[in-house]
Amino acid sequence: MRDLYNTPLNARYASKEMSYIFSDDMKFRTWRKLWIALAENEKDLGLNITAEQINELKANAENINYEDAEKKEKEVRHDVMSHVYAYGLQCPSAKGIIHLGATSCYVGDNTDIIIIKEALLLIRKKLINVIAALTKFAVKYKKMPTLGFTHLQPAQLTTVGKRACLWIQDLTMDLENLDFAISNIKLLGVKGTTGTQASFMNLFNDDEDKVKRLDQMVCKSMGFEASYMVTGQTYPRKLDSIVLNTLSEIAQSAYKFSNDLRLLQNMKEVEEPFEKNQIGSSAMAYKRNPMRSERISALSRYVIVDAMNPAITASTQWFERTLDDSANKRLSVSEAFLALDGVLNLYLNISENMVVYEKVIESHVKNELPFMATENILMEAVKKGGDRQELHERIRIHSMAAASRVKQEGKNNDLIERIINDEGFNMSEKEILDIIDPSEFVGRAPSQVDDFVNECVKPILESNKDIIGVHAEINL
Repeated sequence: MRDLYNTPLNARYASKEMSYIFSDDMKFRTWRKLWIALAENEKDLGLNITAEQINELKANAENINYEDAEKKEKEVRHDVMSHVYAYGLQCPSAKGIIHLGATSCYVGDNTDIIIIKEALLLIRKKLINVIAALTKFAVKYKKMPTLGFTHLQPAQLTTVGKRACLWIQDLTMDLENLDFAISNIKLLGVKGTTGTQASFMNLFNDDEDKVKRLDQMVCKSMGFEASYMVTGQTYPRKLDSIVLNTLSEIAQSAYKFSNDLRLLQNMKEVEEPFEKNQIGSSAMAYKRNPMRSERISALSRYVIVDAMNPAITASTQWFERTLDDSANKRLSVSEAFLALDGVLNLYLNISENMVVYEKVIESHVKNELPFMATENILMEAVKKGGDRQELHERIRIHSMAAASRVKQEGKNNDLIERIINDEGFNMSEKEILDIIDPSEFVGRAPSQVDDFVNECVKPILESNKDIIGVHAEINL
């Protein structure tokens, strides 16, 4: 609808898959699955619930009568009871046992946890695929010398592939934390209004064993190993903070990558993909703006800031619960996932299609390497009988002159030519040029790529090969 606000997270950034996970349809279908699980397990534990009632609930699990629920909610102002009512219209024989013993948080909070886990698994799949794409890039360019930078000033050489490994390593650290978060998620289970399970104790005539088993059986029915052993009315809001901190960490890594790529594109060394008919600027037709990387930066910043919301919510819940979590939680949790999904779509698109301009990189190396190579030249000249102090002074003079030529006159760096033509060094042109071969200045960078990929990355990719092969589609 063009006359109402539509979140850009759905319209522009997130995938349909992630948007569906946080949709009303996913939520209400999960509510019905939870009601079925509750009724089935209550029946198995001896409550007066029939197989016919269970079958009726299952037969209507998917065909949700939204209009009935929406009409009822306008009347009673309660979403859960409106859907209990609507489900009861479809299941007349079972309507009396729907939601039996439960509070609203039974469906609301358990559904939230199920949705969060599904969303985390989708984030994980995309993260693995970004790692896979960057690994191919790192291996391909592991030997290509490039200027390293500290303080954004030219430093010793590294390689294009080694720099990519820095991006990958950030993501592997994120993956460890993501896997920890996923493996430790538990359901709320069946806990009642203040977490004491008092209503279920009433249903089962104070049979604690059956109440405990009901909690365990519902968890198993919904695909979870366990529930939180102690809760208030809700699952611990600490979980939302842990989850969004994990998303924030991934966003931080993507942000770092996007900034690096924006700088590299400014230097014309590496570019994000630029489509044939893409317009870089409405005014300057020649421009190739790094819009994908800029969008990663923008969305990542949103996720990082958004992670503050559940932290504050978790710290301000009073006793067994307050409702000031609800409106904030509806926005902050879903939007963090939708925004990060958009980030990873872009990250994957870029990492699969980065363009490397090797001649530009070589040119930049050639302009800076002479200064870096002077110590090696000095040592070789001393080996040939030269005076270290005298040669050091000659290099200083030549370096100052070459630097002035570059900075003051805008010309190329001719330091090596000056040294070659200085008889005081007693070295041939070939000897000097051999010393300044860029590949001699990258240290262990190529083998570091091999070691890192073989020891750290390949085991990850091998154990996740069944989810590798995702290709991101970006909307705009």
